[in-house]
Amino acid sequence: MDRVLSHLTLNTRQFHELTLRMRVVLSQLPLSLTVLLIVVGGFLFHRDLLASQAFLVGVGLQVVLLAVCVLVPWHRLPHASFLVIPLLDFVPIGLMRHGAGTVITGVGLLAVFPVIWLAASGLYPRAALAVGFLASLGIVWAPVFVGGAAVSLESLTQSFLLPFIMLAIGVTIRVMTASMMAQQAVVEEKDRALQVLLEESARRERLLETVVNSVDIGLMAVDEAGRPMLTNRKLEHFRALAGGTGDAPEADLQIFQQDGQSAMPEARRPTRRAAEGQVFSDYLLWWGERPHQRVLSTSSRLMTNQAGSREGSVVTFNDVTELVTALNAKDEFVATVSHELRTPLTAIRGYLELLTGMPDLQPEVASGLEVVSRNSERLHKLVVDLLSTAEGSPEITPVPTDLSELVVQRVANARERNINPQVRFEDSTEPGLVALCDASRIGQVLDNLLSNAVKYSPGGGRVTVRAAEVDGEVECSVTDQGSGMSAEELRGVFSKFFRTSAARNAAIPGVGLGLAISKAIVERHGGTISCRSVEGEGSTFTFRLPLAYAGRNQQLQSQER
Repeated sequence: MDRVLSHLTLNTRQFHELTLRMRVVLSQLPLSLTVLLIVVGGFLFHRDLLASQAFLVGVGLQVVLLAVCVLVPWHRLPHASFLVIPLLDFVPIGLMRHGAGTVITGVGLLAVFPVIWLAASGLYPRAALAVGFLASLGIVWAPVFVGGAAVSLESLTQSFLLPFIMLAIGVTIRVMTASMMAQQAVVEEKDRALQVLLEESARRERLLETVVNSVDIGLMAVDEAGRPMLTNRKLEHFRALAGGTGDAPEADLQIFQQDGQSAMPEARRPTRRAAEGQVFSDYLLWWGERPHQRVLSTSSRLMTNQAGSREGSVVTFNDVTELVTALNAKDEFVATVSHELRTPLTAIRGYLELLTGMPDLQPEVASGLEVVSRNSERLHKLVVDLLSTAEGSPEITPVPTDLSELVVQRVANARERNINPQVRFEDSTEPGLVALCDASRIGQVLDNLLSNAVKYSPGGGRVTVRAAEVDGEVECSVTDQGSGMSAEELRGVFSKFFRTSAARNAAIPGVGLGLAISKAIVERHGGTISCRSVEGEGSTFTFRLPLAYAGRNQQLQSQER
């Protein structure tokens, strides 16, 4: 019933979804039902109405017109052909009005139905209004001219109000229809645009799903609360390796630390860290149990909305088992070679000490031994660096240390070992700096930085060492005026075995381990190390260490006493 009422009230969206024949029948049906009501009322209360031949002919024509609406295949005819029905409706309405006479007044108001139909069709709006007015006028005037009574001004104006009422109704319906059709056009246009967007969105979703499931890395997108929004098949494979089934939480997965046996704490697992908004790269995890254990490199990046607020994170999982295995094999090889080199090198250095300690050495022999000693020291340093690299993270014992004194000592040693007279040293260290560090390890860092500053300054220049308290930390920097590095070289300066093109072209000795070792030592102290460089102008290496506040305070108190 609700659907019928919706159609009868010309609900635009539902009405236009019907077939053309059904729309024509529904447009004619209100008039036919009203005529039926008049006939029933006349049968019950005004039997003399049914004696009027004109009235009965009008009712019959209404029945015929309704049958035409039902039987004619309007969709096969020109689109505007259905307007013939409301035009013909004025004929039976006129006959019924004339036949009803004074028995039932107001039958002429039935003209409102074809007037509304014509105006609401939206077709030929001016002609529809004119036809509705003239046809209503014809209903009023036709009996005057056809009847036997004399035509007078009084008879012509007696019901002259009816056509103007129909005209007013037609104009109102036309305005409302035009507004409704304009709104419908806007809605339809938006609906088409929405459909296009939905199709494009669906196509992009299919493309995204295909790409996500085609890549050879695991992917997971999580919202602000850490709930998974998107995963791919590769990640499901990794989860299966770690004993995960279905939607098992990450806390239940078999994820281990570097030794491959100690369980990774939940707070340090990648999805948990990503849910907390952390950004990280190349975070290594050992998934699953041996012998099927795999090493995954995980990274996390934030997702932000248009306002710049975080709305989740994307975590990637990359299988780097073969790479880690190759790196371990390389470290084992380096360690083995270094140990094999250390044994004969120890003997060489021992005999050199005996030989150089002998009295009355001839000058040429002493000079040759000096060359051998210098190169053996260089080889010894190379072996030590190789062993330090192979051993991984260096062991440190941090204690409150007078960093100012340590820097002064290392700069003095660098001056003594300096073989380039064109290089000058400048020490701008603040006194009284107390850092929490391992003196021997930080001394190694300073030696590496000072040695590099001299080596990479073949044209001479000034090497400046500065140390001061900055932002609650001890900051130490070594600046040279050497060859410098390009932006591309700067990105790999702390990598193992890295050497600049200038060093290779100038045949500067070294294997590129000093800076990698220095970085590992500083980070083991909880500090940071960085580099700024301009090609052709020089470089500045800066590292920071935590302050030993207790030691610093005690020293200040003793100075005040």
